[in-house]
Amino acid sequence: MIIGVPKEIRSHEHRIGLVPASAVRLVRQGHSVLVEQGAGMGSGLSDEDYIQAGAELVSSPEDVYGRAEMIWKVGEPEPSEYHLLRKGQILFCYLHLAADKQKTLALMDTGVVAFAAEAVRLDDGSLPLLRPMSEVAGRLAIQTGACYLEHHNGGSGLLLGGVPGVKPGKVAILGGGTVGLNAARTAAGLGADVTVLDIDLDRLRWLDAFFRGRIRTLHSAPLEIEDTLLWADLMVGAVLVPAARTPILVSRSQLGLMRPGSVLVDISIDQGGCFESSHPTTREKPTYIVDGIVHFAVPNLPGSVARTSSFALNNATLHYGSIIAELGWKESVDRSPALARGLSILRGRLTSAPVAESLDLPFFPCSPS
Repeated sequence: MIIGVPKEIRSHEHRIGLVPASAVRLVRQGHSVLVEQGAGMGSGLSDEDYIQAGAELVSSPEDVYGRAEMIWKVGEPEPSEYHLLRKGQILFCYLHLAADKQKTLALMDTGVVAFAAEAVRLDDGSLPLLRPMSEVAGRLAIQTGACYLEHHNGGSGLLLGGVPGVKPGKVAILGGGTVGLNAARTAAGLGADVTVLDIDLDRLRWLDAFFRGRIRTLHSAPLEIEDTLLWADLMVGAVLVPAARTPILVSRSQLGLMRPGSVLVDISIDQGGCFESSHPTTREKPTYIVDGIVHFAVPNLPGSVARTSSFALNNATLHYGSIIAELGWKESVDRSPALARGLSILRGRLTSAPVAESLDLPFFPCSPS
């Protein structure tokens, strides 16, 4: 199969879909890998690295999209790339469709066969292709939140870990999944006072045992969340419903319960966000203030540490992408239930039930024939 790796053009997206080591493996399997010139520079990977890996460098995105049977990206295509996609072409990347009806309809119109990496799900419910980026995002959430607690960034002037004789900051994390776990590890490592809220009691029991009493756990009931707002210096939104829109857990009116200068970091913003007052921000203007509360809601947070993220992502995606490249989309869906769950758009039809429900669009069960 001819696999195309275009340069990511989303603002401040410096990751790349394939690192050279992954390209080597695909070439040895008999595939052709086309890489757009300069695509790896943001991750510290040169064109020469890809030449040495056996990939072919091409000069333009038109060459990549025009020749490739499979487009292997990190993020979803930008609107300026839609016209480059063609009917029957395989698209393998993160899509995050549930919060964006316009994007979903546009991709349906292209006729592509689109696999959403974040929706690839194993039988036990785990999300192997989302996990590495969730690990990165969880750790960055605390690093970022600690920065915006500084006074010159609009925060309350609090050092998250405190110092001897001064209390540490209080961190509340909504969601105890991979993002929440990694946020809790980082916050606890800094010395913060950490509480994780989740609706899954078994997960809370696991977190309690894992941290051996170093954090608190709370059942994520509405009254518990409301009480948390009264004392949290930093609140991280780390809620995920696979392939669906994130539920709103904190209403606009509840912001008044928080102390001015507190910080909200909404990692769930890619799927719509879990704070009603959240809206996507950019690296140029990453925060805004509502009722004295600093909001940080930059989508694609792992893109800011592109080198780490690209390698972590490839560790997970190479296996599944190789299956698609080796077998084609039909047979890979037939053989891999995980990939079947990730197939979201099939030549103009929406094959993801959660996305269809979120966007009120018709759902068509996957049919390879």
